[in-house]
Amino acid sequence: MSDTAFDVQRAARLELEWWIIHRERAKHTPADLEKALAELQAEIYRLPIDRFFEHGRKRAEAMTIRDTKAEAGGVNEDDWRRIDLLLHESWHSPHRAVKL
Repeated sequence: MSDTAFDVQRAARLELEWWIIHRERAKHTPADLEKALAELQAEIYRLPIDRFFEHGRKRAEAMTIRDTKAEAGGVNEDDWRRIDLLLHESWHSPHRAVKL
Protein backbone atom coordinates (compact mmCIF):
# COMPACT_ATOMS: atom_id res chain seq x y z
CA MET A 1 0.00 0.00 0.00
CA SER A 2 1.31 3.42 -0.90
CA ASP A 3 0.10 6.95 -0.41
CA THR A 4 2.29 8.03 -3.33
CA ALA A 5 0.70 7.57 -6.73
CA PHE A 6 2.88 5.89 -9.33
CA ASP A 7 2.43 4.42 -12.78
CA VAL A 8 1.61 0.79 -12.04
CA GLN A 9 2.06 -0.31 -15.65
CA ARG A 10 5.50 1.32 -15.86
CA ALA A 11 6.49 -0.20 -12.51
CA ALA A 12 5.40 -3.63 -13.78
CA ARG A 13 7.49 -3.19 -16.95
CA LEU A 14 10.50 -2.12 -14.86
CA GLU A 15 10.05 -5.12 -12.56
CA LEU A 16 10.05 -7.43 -15.57
CA GLU A 17 13.03 -5.59 -17.08
CA TRP A 18 15.34 -6.13 -14.10
CA TRP A 19 14.25 -9.75 -13.93
CA ILE A 20 15.10 -10.29 -17.61
CA ILE A 21 18.47 -8.54 -17.23
CA HIS A 22 19.22 -10.70 -14.21
CA ARG A 23 18.31 -13.94 -15.97
CA GLU A 24 20.14 -12.95 -19.17
CA ARG A 25 23.14 -11.46 -17.35
CA ALA A 26 25.63 -12.79 -19.90
CA LYS A 27 24.14 -10.29 -22.37
CA HIS A 28 24.41 -7.34 -19.95
CA THR A 29 26.92 -5.46 -17.87
CA PRO A 30 26.58 -5.46 -14.07
CA ALA A 31 25.67 -1.77 -14.33
CA ASP A 32 22.59 -2.69 -16.38
CA LEU A 33 21.12 -4.67 -13.48
CA GLU A 34 22.04 -2.00 -10.95
CA LYS A 35 20.33 0.67 -13.04
CA ALA A 36 17.24 -1.45 -13.67
CA LEU A 37 16.80 -2.08 -9.93
CA ALA A 38 17.27 1.62 -9.17
CA GLU A 39 14.80 2.64 -11.88
CA LEU A 40 12.08 0.50 -10.36
CA GLN A 41 12.47 2.13 -6.94
CA ALA A 42 12.61 5.58 -8.53
CA GLU A 43 9.28 4.91 -10.23
CA ILE A 44 7.62 3.52 -7.12
CA TYR A 45 8.75 6.42 -4.94
CA ARG A 46 8.52 9.00 -7.75
CA LEU A 47 11.96 10.36 -6.93
CA PRO A 48 15.14 10.84 -8.99
CA ILE A 49 16.93 7.62 -9.90
CA ASP A 50 20.24 8.80 -8.45
CA ARG A 51 18.75 8.40 -4.95
CA PHE A 52 18.41 4.67 -5.55
CA PHE A 53 21.76 3.74 -7.07
CA GLU A 54 23.03 2.40 -3.74
CA HIS A 55 19.99 0.12 -3.52
CA GLY A 56 20.54 -1.11 -7.07
CA ARG A 57 24.26 -1.66 -6.57
CA LYS A 58 23.94 -3.64 -3.34
CA ARG A 59 20.99 -5.72 -4.44
CA ALA A 60 22.68 -6.54 -7.75
CA GLU A 61 25.87 -7.49 -5.92
CA ALA A 62 23.93 -9.88 -3.68
CA MET A 63 22.33 -11.50 -6.73
CA THR A 64 25.65 -11.77 -8.52
CA ILE A 65 27.38 -13.43 -5.56
CA ARG A 66 24.60 -16.00 -5.29
CA ASP A 67 24.53 -16.70 -9.02
CA THR A 68 28.27 -16.95 -9.59
CA LYS A 69 28.87 -19.04 -6.47
CA ALA A 70 26.02 -21.41 -7.36
CA GLU A 71 27.37 -21.80 -10.88
CA ALA A 72 30.83 -22.53 -9.47
CA GLY A 73 29.59 -25.34 -7.27
CA GLY A 74 27.81 -23.85 -4.30
CA VAL A 75 27.14 -20.97 -1.98
CA ASN A 76 28.84 -21.33 1.40
CA GLU A 77 27.89 -19.87 4.77
CA ASP A 78 30.23 -16.87 4.38
CA ASP A 79 28.63 -16.12 1.02
CA TRP A 80 25.16 -16.25 2.54
CA ARG A 81 26.22 -13.91 5.34
CA ARG A 82 27.57 -11.43 2.78
CA ILE A 83 24.39 -11.74 0.70
CA ASP A 84 22.27 -11.18 3.81
CA LEU A 85 24.24 -8.07 4.73
CA LEU A 86 24.01 -6.66 1.21
CA LEU A 87 20.27 -7.26 1.02
CA HIS A 88 19.65 -5.63 4.39
CA GLU A 89 21.73 -2.63 3.32
CA SER A 90 20.00 -2.50 -0.05
CA TRP A 91 16.55 -2.28 1.54
CA HIS A 92 17.59 0.32 4.10
CA SER A 93 18.82 2.46 1.24
CA PRO A 94 15.37 3.36 -0.22
CA HIS A 95 14.24 4.33 3.26
CA ARG A 96 17.12 6.80 3.49
CA ALA A 97 16.51 7.98 -0.09
CA VAL A 98 12.89 8.83 0.64
CA LYS A 99 13.82 10.73 3.81
CA LEU A 100 16.19 13.13 1.99
